[in-house]
Amino acid sequence: MPLQKRLDLKVGFRCNNNCIFCAQAHKRHLGDQTTDALKKHLREGKEDGCTEVVFTGGEPTIREDILELVKYAKDLGYEAIQIQSNGRMFSYRNFCEKIIKAGATEFSPALHGPTAEIHEIQTRAPGSFAQTVQGIKNLVELDQYVMTNSVVTKYNYKSLPELAELLIKLGVDQFQLAFVHPVGNAWKNFDKVVPRKSDVKPYIHRALDIGKNSGVRMMVEAFPFCFMRGYEKYCSELFMPRGEVRDAELVIKDFDRWRKESGKAKFEGCKKCKFDLICEGPWKEYPQKYGWDEFKPVLGNKVTRI
Repeated sequence: MPLQKRLDLKVGFRCNNNCIFCAQAHKRHLGDQTTDALKKHLREGKEDGCTEVVFTGGEPTIREDILELVKYAKDLGYEAIQIQSNGRMFSYRNFCEKIIKAGATEFSPALHGPTAEIHEIQTRAPGSFAQTVQGIKNLVELDQYVMTNSVVTKYNYKSLPELAELLIKLGVDQFQLAFVHPVGNAWKNFDKVVPRKSDVKPYIHRALDIGKNSGVRMMVEAFPFCFMRGYEKYCSELFMPRGEVRDAELVIKDFDRWRKESGKAKFEGCKKCKFDLICEGPWKEYPQKYGWDEFKPVLGNKVTRI
């Protein structure tokens, strides 16, 4: 069965957090797209064959027209409508009920640590941890599909096992650990924010071990297969749908191709690796700073699936 085609719609770049690792921070001056412009993107995405849409940003839930936009997407016939968010607005149960009624079917709140201290040193928004945790609780109580995203940084990688325990306790359906993308604020603050993958590896593996028997679906993003020996089936790149990205500056009609050809990088040694045909490599900015010494090809016959 082919993967669905997804539209990632960046509604604008305003946000009520100020994350030290934000990959979109350099676009904040662009502000928000207009309602009409976003409706046009939704129509064009549908014409391009997209069956799913993700409202992202910036922070989509602080837009006054977000309910109108979600309903518009539903009326256009999008089969899945995901809200990718820092999760703070979900702490208001009434808002959750309204956006569900408008047509949202999936929710992706972001939790970046198991404690307020670890989460908020990154979001730089006091009180954001309690709001996001309450938001997750509200969505779970409302029987919604909740898939959290946690950006892996120097600030939180040692606490990933504890974060996994918290997410399982909260009752999420899925959690993703996404290695920080070194652009925007993360590039500006590279030395503070971006850990070495070899340092992170044992903590990601322990987090996955904790989740194995929980029934929670788990994924790890932007963490190449050579760091995931024995855990390869959790690499999110195996499951990413085809799709396009639309924001205020550009439209990427084939994000899968862009990610492989422009966003990520590989080196000569990757050609020797058994996972070469299915691995995308790291975000290209990572080896620009840290080089390729950590990346060890896994020898063996080439594989095309896990």
